[in-house]
Amino acid sequence: MLTMIEAKTQNWLDLAEAAQAALVEGARDAQPVSGLTHNFYRYPARFSPAFVRAAIETFTAPGDTILDPYVGGGTSLVEALALGRHGVGIDISQLAEFVATVKTTVLDEEEIAALEEWASRVGVAVHQHKPSIHFADYAERGYYKHLDDPSRWRLRRAIEQALGTAICLPSPRLEAFARCVILRTAQWALDSRRKLPSVPEFRNMLGEIAGQMIAGARELRGAMQRHGASPSIRIFNRSAAGLEADDALASMAPPKLVVTSPPYPGVHVLYHRWQVDGRKETAAPFWIANKLDGAGLSYYTMGDRKNPELRTYFENLRAATSSIVRLCDAATTIVQMVAFSDPSWQLPRYLEIMEEAGLAEAFLPALAGDRDGRLWRSVPNRRWYAYQRGETPGSQEVVLIHRLAGAAATRPAQPGRSDQSHLQLDHPNFGSLG
Repeated sequence: MLTMIEAKTQNWLDLAEAAQAALVEGARDAQPVSGLTHNFYRYPARFSPAFVRAAIETFTAPGDTILDPYVGGGTSLVEALALGRHGVGIDISQLAEFVATVKTTVLDEEEIAALEEWASRVGVAVHQHKPSIHFADYAERGYYKHLDDPSRWRLRRAIEQALGTAICLPSPRLEAFARCVILRTAQWALDSRRKLPSVPEFRNMLGEIAGQMIAGARELRGAMQRHGASPSIRIFNRSAAGLEADDALASMAPPKLVVTSPPYPGVHVLYHRWQVDGRKETAAPFWIANKLDGAGLSYYTMGDRKNPELRTYFENLRAATSSIVRLCDAATTIVQMVAFSDPSWQLPRYLEIMEEAGLAEAFLPALAGDRDGRLWRSVPNRRWYAYQRGETPGSQEVVLIHRLAGAAATRPAQPGRSDQSHLQLDHPNFGSLG
């Protein structure tokens, strides 16, 4: 059991009780992820939108910039858009870049109408007796691995048929959206399924998911319109280490909030592959998204599972955190949600690296009497695979809050007020509001 924080290390956040309650409630929210474009893809270990929303509303004002250096499925950027904040996302995975970009693409009515027409006819192309496109380059590189099995080749062919309709759409934005529909449907059909659906079931689900995603795109657009502004999003496919030297970020004002969920030390999360027929891994998500996967698991989790002290993980964490800190200033709050396979030693090591990077941990006064004073949450119905412990039935995640060492206590953001000048970032798929 971790000990209570010693008085000399206490750094209490100056937040109203209502703001603290919103953060706690958001972090511990156990409702299924829903709303906006959040369900475009089930990215592993994704944030609770309620928690991200509470953090953004607590620590920022409309017009401020949000940074997520491990953006994953883009939950933080979707919430930033919906709340009228600019967003910058970083991720080393091309799949994450694809998903986050599609989820934060604001479609105009003409584009939505085109997608509705596509959704109404895509099912016609999916039939086991019709021809399909064989993506030879991806097949030769191994992206079809485990999909040629007699139990799965029909679904692989259905995916190929659906992709054939997506690549015929008249713009890259529409093609990307359609690919994401197919990606989500294929994930439903293949990933960790004990019983695979039939081709007719796949076809029906394809139409259902397309309708749901189009409705989500409309909802996101409506949320932006309510703010009367056009916040900007930019997503970078790269490591967080070295961000401060990236010319594309050189003129960006310091973010008001860094909100993120980095890879969990000692915990096996399969970010880049699906599992079929037990634990057989397939890189099919990258093929469907028209992206490349050039690395193994340790590339995406910042560490080698064979390293008992997680040395590589913590070296990578140090490099990334040092770069992130160089983009921040005294007004920046850094909020992270992390889980550990063994918090008794991994959490203190994690906090040491935060301190070495020039950060000071801050705490919510409302939690002064709880456990170790930090905001913990139980994650129901999730199985983590710890490198050294094998399977565990559940998970404990903790919210860590930091500011630059010596920075003044955090005060609630004033609605409608922003004291920063911001770089207007152009999203590669950003459209008009119509």
